[in-house]
Amino acid sequence: MYCHRTTCRVIYADTDTMGYAYHANYFRWFEIGRSEMFRFLGLPYREIETKGIFLPVSDLGCRFLLPVRYDDQIMVETSLDHAVKGGMKFDYTVYIVESDRIVATGYTRHACVNGDGKVVRPPPFLRDLINQYLKL
Repeated sequence: MYCHRTTCRVIYADTDTMGYAYHANYFRWFEIGRSEMFRFLGLPYREIETKGIFLPVSDLGCRFLLPVRYDDQIMVETSLDHAVKGGMKFDYTVYIVESDRIVATGYTRHACVNGDGKVVRPPPFLRDLINQYLKL
């Protein structure tokens, strides 16, 4: 299965007083991975919203395996779970680039809602995106 990869660096503001990346930043890195995957597939998240569809997080989780520190370069692998039909689910693996060690795994689930906040099925343009993803 295809995994999109994107890298970023742990900045000083990402760390706590012990010098480790603060746990909530992993969810921000998941969002970076998800957003960059959408962009790679030719549909930046901004365009999804322009079409009147929003993807709020309905569930999320993270398992922390190893700490990361200031100035570590990390890689976020993002994959789309195509088995989910009523919304979207993304799986993530975070690595330290220098050591290629897995530091965290996680997921986010997203509902599809329209501009009125009503839950809707993924529209054809999102289903097309998922089909495009499955061909990679």
